[in-house]
Amino acid sequence: MAMATNYSIFNAPFIFKPSAPHNQVTNWRFPTISSGVGGGSIFTISRRNLRTWFHVCAVTGDQSTRDVFSANFPSDYTELIVQAKEATESAFKDGKQLLEIEFPTAGLQSVPGDGEGGIEMTGSMLLIREFCDRFVPAEKVTRTRIFFPEAKEVTFARQSAFEGCSLKLDYLTKPSLFEDFGFTTKVKMADRVRPEDEIFLVAYPYFNVNEMLVVEELYKEAVLNTERKMIIFNGELDRIRSGYYPPFFYPKLGELSKTFLPKLETIYYIHNFKGSKGGALFRCYPGPWKVLRKVGGSFVCLHEQEEMPSLKEVALDILPSA
Repeated sequence: MAMATNYSIFNAPFIFKPSAPHNQVTNWRFPTISSGVGGGSIFTISRRNLRTWFHVCAVTGDQSTRDVFSANFPSDYTELIVQAKEATESAFKDGKQLLEIEFPTAGLQSVPGDGEGGIEMTGSMLLIREFCDRFVPAEKVTRTRIFFPEAKEVTFARQSAFEGCSLKLDYLTKPSLFEDFGFTTKVKMADRVRPEDEIFLVAYPYFNVNEMLVVEELYKEAVLNTERKMIIFNGELDRIRSGYYPPFFYPKLGELSKTFLPKLETIYYIHNFKGSKGGALFRCYPGPWKVLRKVGGSFVCLHEQEEMPSLKEVALDILPSA
């Protein structure tokens, strides 16, 4: 039987307010990932009498076929989180200090734009909780601080995925009186951390263009020249790498691609490309970067290299010529 991964949503998704992606759903309850059909996972989100199901289902072929063709692309989100955990542990042992984890949340083979922004952020929140449950040992829980994009997101997290959790929850920006126009109040990061903090996990800092600037400040003021570690989780940093933000209008973001991003070690990464010559760019530290394509239900490796290729190179050169 071939391996197939799909992501389906039953019932129309709720509408999220653009300036605060979870304002409308502060009383939702989110369990962590549970086993689903065929070894997949089920996310259940409920509010009053309305219920929306997120169902990630993986169906796997016979073992001999997988041994021949497998390129270690995860079969479901549970396997993905395990891989990301192991990659992080390996990177920490190797002395890596500034790490990136990036993968799609609207389905393992989805591409940017397939999912609605608020839904994708909620998916990231759930998966971050699952990652922390697996990765952070009990003695490190109170020494691990998770930075969400803004203060309201922290409130939402405490009422949902992180309810009853001992992890420290914090924020990068604080909405101002003019938040409907995109303005936020800058938070001095040196005032947010505590001496006992050891690990910072920054959750999806891409909703507001100022968030990554604050992340850089956090790194400079509280991580650089210390023993602390920082993990940027689903920060959509490819937007900065690819020049999505014109340097003329966003000069500070443009500088990040030269000053901050080169310091990152991308330890876990999935980026999908659609089309007849589609595929995926995949990395799980300490392994090489791989360009994969699904053939007959399994993934085969078309190309691998030690350095991260640009998305343009993968889309225009590697995939078409394979």
